[in-house]
Amino acid sequence: MTEELLYQLALTFVPTIGSVHAKTLITHFGDAPSVFKAKKSQLEKVEGIGPAKAKLIAAFNNFQRAEEEISFIEKYKIKPLFFTNKNYPQRLLNCYDPPTMLFYKGNANLNASKIISVIGTRNNSDYGRQTTEKLIKDLAEKNILVVSGLAFGIDAIAHKASLKNNLQTVGVMAHGLDKIYPPEHASLAKDMINHGGILTEFTSGTKPDKHNFPIRNRIVAGMCDALIVVETGLKGGSMITAELANGYNKDIFAFPGKITDSKSEGCNYLIKNNKAILVTDAQQLIETMNWEEKQKPKIKKQKELFIEMSADEKIIVELLRKQETVHIDELVIKSGLTSSKTAAAILNLELQNVIVSSPGKMYKLS
Repeated sequence: MTEELLYQLALTFVPTIGSVHAKTLITHFGDAPSVFKAKKSQLEKVEGIGPAKAKLIAAFNNFQRAEEEISFIEKYKIKPLFFTNKNYPQRLLNCYDPPTMLFYKGNANLNASKIISVIGTRNNSDYGRQTTEKLIKDLAEKNILVVSGLAFGIDAIAHKASLKNNLQTVGVMAHGLDKIYPPEHASLAKDMINHGGILTEFTSGTKPDKHNFPIRNRIVAGMCDALIVVETGLKGGSMITAELANGYNKDIFAFPGKITDSKSEGCNYLIKNNKAILVTDAQQLIETMNWEEKQKPKIKKQKELFIEMSADEKIIVELLRKQETVHIDELVIKSGLTSSKTAAAILNLELQNVIVSSPGKMYKLS
């Protein structure tokens, strides 16, 4: 047991202290132990905390619950990922409400270069099953991480198709890792741990209550590059996830269906209202996301001799020298810059014609 992990967990147990406040506190004090060792008067001065929340932090003494969680983590070899951990899914940090702590069991890279989330109805049709299976099969050679929610229907089909086609797949859970829900997917989850993983922000003992699923859905929406809605009605978890992804500025795709089919009503709505790109096959997705593997052109460095660049801009250019095209989220992750600094550097470089943008929030040297 480390002191750092104990206090990180404890921070998630303090009432009214969510991910936004946790991030503010860590930024101010440096680490979780320092938060709990601070005086109430010091806590009150932190922006957004105030007297009421400062009192709750200063009075917190339920460290036994944190110790119990550490015992569970160690017993089942679960990886705790505080939001400052380098293995934490960095794309989530670009969202306004990232989880403070995640619990992960598996072997996939949660910061893989290409990540898609595949979602849809629990009561799929044959069309939904065939569409999902073909999509995953046609993406098999692209080394893409497939994320979904391990639910019945499209989620499970996506996970199973990924395993069948040797693609790593991660299931995001709406409960603690001491159980699998639905229980019928216990065997599937076991296979996924060996070729992907299972992930949650909920501590052990948390039941799969109804209100936990929308909370879970924001992780499915936030940790991907592209969200693909295969088949869904107008209401339900898939539409919530699509709205969340839209708020996170993710690329959203939807497969169209018959206008008389209630199971495709949600997909058709997203396409009609310009909230999703109509997609019909994997190749279209690959092209739109600029995931085609192309021969790297020789970089002409002479152009840069007459351009003065800031330190941040030089970092971005150096990253783009190593890859032909890079997604903006990957630039944020690899540069170590904040989202705002990365965006500012990109804008200046575009204005100087050093880099150019492509569809799918991709960038490359001009």
